[in-house]
Amino acid sequence: MEDNSVVADAVAEGLRDQGMAVDVAYDGPAGWDKVMLNGYDVVILDRDLPRLHGDALCREIVNSPNTSRILMLTAAGLVEDRVEGLNLGADDYLAKPFDFSELVARVRALARRSPSTPPVLTRGDLIVDRARRSVTRAGRPVPLARKELGVLEVLVSADGAAVTAEQLLEQVWDEHADPFSNAVAVTVLRLRRKLGHPPLIETVIGGGYRIP
Repeated sequence: MEDNSVVADAVAEGLRDQGMAVDVAYDGPAGWDKVMLNGYDVVILDRDLPRLHGDALCREIVNSPNTSRILMLTAAGLVEDRVEGLNLGADDYLAKPFDFSELVARVRALARRSPSTPPVLTRGDLIVDRARRSVTRAGRPVPLARKELGVLEVLVSADGAAVTAEQLLEQVWDEHADPFSNAVAVTVLRLRRKLGHPPLIETVIGGGYRIP
């Protein structure tokens, strides 16, 4: 969440290039609505949001049932500013200007601390290392593109339950993804080919996909 649309859009595009699904809000109320509607692993929060200050929004998120990790991204970079932000409940604090590679590393570190998903996922002979962004099957490395890895993470995290195409679009792409796109089907097809035999991903008629 960032009030400067140019900065917000640039950060979002950069994170998408790193294989992350990103939604953007330019003010506090819009950010609150998105956080309550979606189960984000990490919220990047500017302290100087209009209409609802970032500090107030941080407190609201922390006091809600939401489990998103919060990274404060702001121009206020003095020690006392960082301490104040962390005392509000933020999990991390990064001052502007910042190096984008550091932002990516901090977001990934926070995502690994999310209570919803462990850093290493396993399903049978499949191992997905979220920290190293690597996949092996029966000890064989499986090189994957970013979206392929994202889809696989969601399917393995579902612990055998079916995941719909709509849910995959929401979690791996972002709110701007075309709901009528065949991107999910194409990505799953590529995943099946790369993961090899025996087939790992099942199609659930009317229910999406699952890894049993």
